[in-house]
Amino acid sequence: MKFSKFGIVLLFTMLLLNMQCDEDDVRSSTSCGEVATVDNDMYQNTQTAFYSFVNAEINEDCLSITISASGCSGDSWELELIGSEDVMESFPVQRNIKAALTNNEACLAVFSREWTFDLTPLQVDGESQVTLNLQDFSEPILYSY
Repeated sequence: MKFSKFGIVLLFTMLLLNMQCDEDDVRSSTSCGEVATVDNDMYQNTQTAFYSFVNAEINEDCLSITISASGCSGDSWELELIGSEDVMESFPVQRNIKAALTNNEACLAVFSREWTFDLTPLQVDGESQVTLNLQDFSEPILYSY
């Protein structure tokens, strides 16, 4: 009888441990949609062409970006927000970011589409705000957190 109680307790413990969240699960479940990436190699190798910004605005920890580009509908477009690891010392501090569009649609029509990104990976330790310099966007974006 002791063995079956021990087995049940062991099984219950294993089930509880198996239900813990991974970091990836938490990171992907943001209310903003996509999550910004901070990586110098990706930032340096990212091309920003064949689209234009319509708008970019911050709401709490989320950045909404609207772009326009040629395509068939825009439904298959993918957009990544990539930040440099380098932080420029100023007041407030600054970080350079890029938006990388993947567009495989070969049509001549022009469409606009909006994405929302979680900006928390772009926060700078010890600071309460950072100026985001979005490449090819007309003005810096102040992110307060």
